[in-house]
Amino acid sequence: MPSFNLPALLLPLLLQAIPGSWSAPTGAQLLSRQAFEPEAYDANNDVGPGGSTYLDSPHFRVYNDSGDEAQNAIGKLEAAFECFVRGLNFRSSGLSFNSDDDAGPWTKTNIYSVPQLANAAGVMHSDAATGMGYVEVQQDYLAAADVTVHEWGHALHYHQRTWVGQTRTGAWWEMFANWVADTYQTSDNCAAAREKHGQPTEDTMIDLPKVIGDSFQVIVDGSVDSGNYYQSWPFLTFLTNNLDDFPNLGEDTLRQMMVQYDEASNEDPLHTLQRVAGNTSVAEIVGRYWARMAFVDIGHPSAGKVFETVKGQINYDNVQASGDGTYAVIANKQPQYMGANIIPLSTSGGTVSVEITADAAYTATLAVSSSTGVTYTGVEGSGSVKVASGDEVSLVVANTPEELILYDAFSLTSDVQKGLDYSFTLSGATVV
Repeated sequence: MPSFNLPALLLPLLLQAIPGSWSAPTGAQLLSRQAFEPEAYDANNDVGPGGSTYLDSPHFRVYNDSGDEAQNAIGKLEAAFECFVRGLNFRSSGLSFNSDDDAGPWTKTNIYSVPQLANAAGVMHSDAATGMGYVEVQQDYLAAADVTVHEWGHALHYHQRTWVGQTRTGAWWEMFANWVADTYQTSDNCAAAREKHGQPTEDTMIDLPKVIGDSFQVIVDGSVDSGNYYQSWPFLTFLTNNLDDFPNLGEDTLRQMMVQYDEASNEDPLHTLQRVAGNTSVAEIVGRYWARMAFVDIGHPSAGKVFETVKGQINYDNVQASGDGTYAVIANKQPQYMGANIIPLSTSGGTVSVEITADAAYTATLAVSSSTGVTYTGVEGSGSVKVASGDEVSLVVANTPEELILYDAFSLTSDVQKGLDYSFTLSGATVV
């Protein structure tokens, strides 16, 4: 996957304050917004460096290229706009960050094709005077959705306003932008938009050796070189698809996590998720997410196919045997805050039972994949499940404290890095 210039993205965003107060639109206001919205937005040559060579579409202007690459980029961008603004009701990237009025003016997002960028394939900027986001993309990647739609995802995020200027949302920007790009490329949520604009379904961006192999890390970890904040976007896909029918979650979850963000609070998005989810705890949600990731059962068919291809490459070395069917977590693999261990088991069928001892709150699940699908059985201290010969079984143990910790993924503290120390005894199966 191409690299992206995170510091260049975050610095102007994190230093910019949100002017005035702003409340998210209601359903009626969304309809009113659409009534005011023109079919084509106005161009503004002053957002970014400008230029005299460009290609226009209703919602975008691509500078420095008017040929096939620009045309291909325009098609992807318009399809993404159709999906996220029209279909999923995100605030338009054509509405000024500076405006409290969602009735306009409406301005095209400028996309600049540039010969090169320092250590990046693309970067999003913001123009303080106009309140408009704009994007630079290295010319070789202009027509690549995982770059150009990713960067527009940052612009879309910026125009939602509420997560801007909040350091504890910082690492979630990359997570969100990759979710936008992958959802655009693969999801049925964007299928009609892709078809309308003549765009194909593309390959998923999922990095399962990282997501599963390092699942013990803090769920969103912004650590330099070792973090997961680019790869952790499947959690957002899980929330969006909501296969478990958690109340209040589904297609609108990510927008609501911005709509319901406590303005200027600098809370991290897990706290906002708790507000969105209502009576369902984030601990329960995260526990089920990791259980579903045992077989990548998150409503993402192409990611499931990737799992079948790469599962032999994933590092599942999380526990070590200590005799008599008992296993203990390896010290440096202890799950950190909202992280987990996924532990494949070997069984020839029958009843698989487990007893767990841990030093803190956890959510454990026995996930069983059979020819009819995947089932999930919770383990609270002990639990068991019947399996048939040929079924695949994994024990999933997630570090899910009852109380959320206010944390900054770019500056992890000892309380979020403290691992869950646990051991368990198996019968009817062994750890692979």
